[in-house]
Amino acid sequence: MTKIPALFDLTGRVAVVTGGAGLLGGEFCRTLREAGARVVIADIDVAAAQELAASLANKSDESRRVLPVHTDISSKESVESLVAGTLSEFQSLDIWVNCAALDPKFDLQQGFSPEAGEHLKESPTPLNVEFEYFPLDAWNQALAVNLTGMFLCCQAAGKQMLKQGRGVIINISSIYGLGGPDQRIYQQGDQPARYKPAYYSVTKAGVIGLTSYLAAYYAGKGIRVNALTPGGVYTDHDEVFLQAYRARTMLGRMAERNEMNGALLFLASDASSYMTGGNLVVDGGWTAW
Repeated sequence: MTKIPALFDLTGRVAVVTGGAGLLGGEFCRTLREAGARVVIADIDVAAAQELAASLANKSDESRRVLPVHTDISSKESVESLVAGTLSEFQSLDIWVNCAALDPKFDLQQGFSPEAGEHLKESPTPLNVEFEYFPLDAWNQALAVNLTGMFLCCQAAGKQMLKQGRGVIINISSIYGLGGPDQRIYQQGDQPARYKPAYYSVTKAGVIGLTSYLAAYYAGKGIRVNALTPGGVYTDHDEVFLQAYRARTMLGRMAERNEMNGALLFLASDASSYMTGGNLVVDGGWTAW
């Protein structure tokens, strides 16, 4: 019988994290690194990826290297180059975490302006536009990143994992992929109305559908595919928003950025060896009411 610590040990494995320099992506890179994996930080913000890689590097342990790679997941060529670079550096591909996404933010640090959720810059999202007038260009760009980008990544990773006869894919969804946003929590008294855009719920629901499809498609081929669905993660949100969000959760608070790490490690490791096609929800009870 395998001992518990060994179930979570990723020594010798190679993990790619898209959006790896972002809020959750950075946490996931640190977690995988600490568990023993060699980590590829794939991000469109290459400077942020390089900075994170420098903070994670351990020159005394060459078995745990970290590689930053500039990647645009909406580009097939860029994604294929990411896989080729990973194989050139590490000769295998064992874990793929799809974390990159466009996600408009409402935190104080961003001044309530649109920002890419995982360091995908130039978010197309206007936060004050009603659904009836939401621009088609913004919708199309978001789908190209959040859903088509994940499709391209799963294609590229799957090709290599099939050759190896093994692999793990983890797709990051959201509670808004399970239900629509409560738009009331984004309002600020007498200020103009703000909205979480439709594309976010649609693409995150699509992530769960893609996960189920791929798990069934790869059945019996050594590749496991699961989704991780986080609730809201605190990033310097204003007090009005925090109070509204707290009232919606059973635990009465937003998640801290490190509180998804245990779930991610579980899905990436042999601890979840009997799990595929699943969706692990870590939301403080938001969806359980």
